[in-house]
Amino acid sequence: MKKGDIVKGRVTAIKSYGAFVQIDESLDGLVHISEVSDNYVKSVEDYLSEGKTYKFMVIDQKDDSKVSLSYKRLHTRKKRLEIHLKSGFKPLKENLSQWIDSFDLNERSHED
Repeated sequence: MKKGDIVKGRVTAIKSYGAFVQIDESLDGLVHISEVSDNYVKSVEDYLSEGKTYKFMVIDQKDDSKVSLSYKRLHTRKKRLEIHLKSGFKPLKENLSQWIDSFDLNERSHED
């Protein structure tokens, strides 16, 4: 097993700092709370359940018995918007005075 491998594991215990995962009969791993989601994780149990099997990514292996796992690297969808501004704030600069002039303060005060 090496860094980047995808493994299936059953969550055996959940603690405030992460979840313990049994990968096979002789190998256990830990999903630290920081590897559960990109969002704030108040409780690991909001994402993982004890006794259920999930896919994880191996992010580190110290020796044959200590494996660090990540849930978020496989299960978090990141939205990335590519925005290409062609005119920047130019329309605002060019039109602001016109918009202000067209706003009738007297008409606005009568609506209240």
